Amino acid sequence: MRYYALEKLINLHDGYRKTFKIDDHHLLLVQEEGERFLVESFCPHREHSLLDATIFGDTITCPHHHYQFHLSSGAVLASTEEACRRLRVYSLVEEAREVGVML
Repeated sequence: MRYYALEKLINLHDGYRKTFKIDDHHLLLVQEEGERFLVESFCPHREHSLLDATIFGDTITCPHHHYQFHLSSGAVLASTEEACRRLRVYSLVEEAREVGVML
């Protein structure tokens, strides 16, 4: 595994959202209510971007078909069509005044 720096801590704030592509990983870094989450950037239902998804508490809602996922665990909380797999969730690592991920 290797550490990949994503963002400086000083740049993070509530409402922060940014996508990253590292090898085959498409990631979405968000901060809401002082908590940071790193998840895959496409909805596992039909692979629509989650960049403009609604986030309330620790729930992210896909803007296209309104599937809901738990940001901490990736569990599917609500589905509107067929079942889909959970959202991939990644552990964030703070190192030297920045946040990153081990992949």
